[in-house]
Amino acid sequence: MTVERRLPHQFRLQRRQALRAMGALALVLKAPQVVAAPAPVGKSSKSVGDGSGALQPLPAQKKPAAAASPAPAPTAQTNSNIVAVRVWPADEYTRVTLESDKPLAAQHFLVEGPDRLVIDIEGLELSPGLRELLGKVHADDPFIAGVRVGQNRPRVVRLVLDLKQPVAPQIFTLAPVAAYQNRLVFDLYPKVEVDPLLTLIREKEKAETEAAKSVQDALGEMIARIDKPALPATSMPPPARKLPVPAPVPIPPAPGPAAASAVQTPVPPPPLPPLSRPAPTPSEAGLAQAKLDRLIVIALDPGHGGEDPGAIGPSGLKEKDVVLAVALQLRDRLNSNPNIRVMMTRDADFFVPLHERVRKARRVQADLFVSIHADAFITPKARGASVFALSDGAASSQTARWIANKENAADLVGGVNKDIAVKDANVLKAMLDMSTTAQIRDSLKLGSEVLGQIGRVGNLHKRGVEQAGFAVLKAPDVPSILVETAFISNPEEEAKLRDPDYQAKLVAALATGIARYFAKNPPLARHRPLS
Repeated sequence: MTVERRLPHQFRLQRRQALRAMGALALVLKAPQVVAAPAPVGKSSKSVGDGSGALQPLPAQKKPAAAASPAPAPTAQTNSNIVAVRVWPADEYTRVTLESDKPLAAQHFLVEGPDRLVIDIEGLELSPGLRELLGKVHADDPFIAGVRVGQNRPRVVRLVLDLKQPVAPQIFTLAPVAAYQNRLVFDLYPKVEVDPLLTLIREKEKAETEAAKSVQDALGEMIARIDKPALPATSMPPPARKLPVPAPVPIPPAPGPAAASAVQTPVPPPPLPPLSRPAPTPSEAGLAQAKLDRLIVIALDPGHGGEDPGAIGPSGLKEKDVVLAVALQLRDRLNSNPNIRVMMTRDADFFVPLHERVRKARRVQADLFVSIHADAFITPKARGASVFALSDGAASSQTARWIANKENAADLVGGVNKDIAVKDANVLKAMLDMSTTAQIRDSLKLGSEVLGQIGRVGNLHKRGVEQAGFAVLKAPDVPSILVETAFISNPEEEAKLRDPDYQAKLVAALATGIARYFAKNPPLARHRPLS
């Protein structure tokens, strides 16, 4: 009898179950190993195989492919390239513009004794384009005495501007617009703003002094001719006797090491201290105030300037250049009247934001505001001059609205500090709300007189004064017009605008129109307090 038969029935069942379990385990150990295939990255974590969740054999291992080299970070390690460097010096402020293919970031601080502005620009390495800045600062710049450039640390360039006077800098960036790429702008304003009314008074006094001196010189020359005895007609003056020219006296060399130089450089005399102007007496101050109150002040506004060229003609004539030339001639013509003084929003090639043009006119309490432009259109066939006034509602025509929108976008191209522009945009909106019906009515009268005179010189685009929402015409207490002298996009009219004779005729027409307006509408008495 076997051992199994000797065991009780219950134990025999347990022994059979244990043998079956051991046999199954032996089969598993002899089978090939299997693992679950990993789920692909980025997909569901379910098992991959036949869809039933069963284990699948591990596939044969392949040689891993060479890892692709990682792409360089476009902004973290790539330096910007300087595309252009521009400097716009002016008495009002100096602007320095760095144009680059990528946005730049900068930090700055001021140093005294002597005055310097230090600017650290990130993402730059020294380059020939950046070194061009050294040669673009001229000796007559009112604010910048010199420039130094150096690599302060890796990918950080330091600019040091040596200053001629304390400044209140504004440093900001501009996004790409029109033909410009990214721009980093430094605007250097004087720390103490000049009083424009005081400037007008001094200009008037200087003109009066020069005129009086000219009269005295002419009178003295006439008296000298009368007192000088006339020579006989037959008598001839004796021939001039040639005097011997003395030989140059050699300069003995100075003792010591400097004696090696044969010629010494003369030492210029020390500069004289500036003459202090005595404080005006109460009577002199009252006389100056009376002169100022009696003056007729006209604000002339040559459009665009600096970074903003305005419209460009077929042969390359820039609007900013021709309107400045016309405005300067008009200023000289109007200033020849002793009762008129002209305030220019810009008298050189630099940019003035729209809100600043309005503020300048209001600050001198101008009696008139005349903005001068040269229009352009999508077709070269457009021609003729136009005059615009402000509209308190819709534009008078589609063309007027289109031109107003184009002129109002000048700040985008010229470049305005956004932090200040937002505040001044609200100010301009408030000014528009304040603009009275009387101001618009007077502007239409002025525009009608000017348009009538311009029509005698050349073609007119419209026979009447048009109206639109020009931002530069929004001074609520100053009659204001915008004159589009011609279409610079028209080849024939561009040639006229380039012609000095045509410019002179245009200036005469503008001056006559202004004079006719004042003859019919005398300016109100104003009190212009000096600051």
